[in-house]
Amino acid sequence: MAAAASSSLQFTSSGFNRLAFSGQSLSFDSDSQSFRSLSFSSQLRRLGLSIKVWDSKRKEDSHSLSTVVRAVGESYSMEVDQTLSPRVNSVKPSKTVAITDQATALAQAGVPVIRLAAGEPDFDTPSVIAEAGINAIRQGYTRYTPNAGTTELRSAICHKLKEENGLTYTPDQILVSNGAKQSIVQAVLAVCSPGDEVLIPAPFWVSYPEMARLADATPVILPTQISESFLLDPKLLESKLSEKSRLLILCSPSNPTGSVYPRKLLEEIAAIVARHPRLLVISDEIYEHIIYTPASHTSFASLPGMWERTLTVNGFSKAFAMTGWRLGYLAGPTRFVSACGKIQSQFTSGASSISQKAAVAALGMGYAGGETVANMVKAFRERRDFLVKSFGELDGVKISEPQGAFYLFVDFSSYYGVEVDGFGAINGSEALCRYLLEKAQVALVPGDAFGDDTCIRISYAAALSTLQAAFERIKQALVLLRPPVPV
Repeated sequence: MAAAASSSLQFTSSGFNRLAFSGQSLSFDSDSQSFRSLSFSSQLRRLGLSIKVWDSKRKEDSHSLSTVVRAVGESYSMEVDQTLSPRVNSVKPSKTVAITDQATALAQAGVPVIRLAAGEPDFDTPSVIAEAGINAIRQGYTRYTPNAGTTELRSAICHKLKEENGLTYTPDQILVSNGAKQSIVQAVLAVCSPGDEVLIPAPFWVSYPEMARLADATPVILPTQISESFLLDPKLLESKLSEKSRLLILCSPSNPTGSVYPRKLLEEIAAIVARHPRLLVISDEIYEHIIYTPASHTSFASLPGMWERTLTVNGFSKAFAMTGWRLGYLAGPTRFVSACGKIQSQFTSGASSISQKAAVAALGMGYAGGETVANMVKAFRERRDFLVKSFGELDGVKISEPQGAFYLFVDFSSYYGVEVDGFGAINGSEALCRYLLEKAQVALVPGDAFGDDTCIRISYAAALSTLQAAFERIKQALVLLRPPVPV
């Protein structure tokens, strides 16, 4: 076996370098950032040799690449540089996705886990929508669509926004994307510059702060209180605004709290926004149709002076039970929507042609989805009422009754600080969720993922019988965390 040999290579931005090894040569093609390619002489290839890169160091005016070549029989290997960008390293993975995947894996392994973590309706897509998608396939409507979406769908969205939200847009002010999540992240990328601030009321949807970080912006978290129904205090908002403030993200009805912003409060927020020319608003209205009377939905862009500075996001996943169809949209002033479209054109291009045909059918079901959606909302309300009543009867639990969406954000912090034999300390929402998954076999999402460690999010997008069973399991597991009452 050949003995190991090592060598060092220095190269600059304009250099073309060769590394000699045992009479053979390795060529490096380089530019100002890094080497672009490796080419081996024919003799080296016949020997089956390659170079293993162990370390690379960047300097201001030159780059240093140190290599160690090791003989392994008659072949050599190269270790690939696995460095990730600082932007990606700054982003946290989604806990909702992680917990949902973990619960799914347990269920597939035969563990009877009750999964209440995902933000997904348990209803099937209404048949009229499904049939429209099937017909699109059968009729060969399976090719690329315009980047911004079909004219048919964008026109239908304009009609919906006018009739249901009091908002006037033209089709060129609508951008259809692969889900509302894509619509939001493209909006953040389009309007934020490095160092800008994105104001986000907490509890928040897990992705908002990470989207800001992807845009090299800084998320500024605005805490809310359960005693105030998790609604943003306008005075707190005003105190946090500065020349760096670029975006305010509002979500009503809210994920994870189910809170709905009343019109009067939105008007107070709008008055503050109006005093700051750089400040734009993303209004995430994906849950607008899942709302419980007497609460009502107000689109932020419909308020005086707010149309020009509001980017309204909506979609089909929640109200129409179309999560897997992946379709959302953005509505706003032409300049901003065009910028988002530019990003999308180089990112994913247009959304699924089949999903767009199905979405046209969804918008044709009647005002707010008609009777079909109304029946879904009726079922969600029944489930909400059961959970609010049941958890409200437990000692030490605090609840703000949701007015929309299908989540309950429950304060379980009175159960923190307990040491459990065989498990460990319950020192926060994540530990409590792990405990409930292990002891009660119920999958929930810790509140720290949403910016409030005192709470846990429970999705009631499940059958009432499933929720009843889950509550009993959680109740029994919580009893073990309470010291026995002395007689």
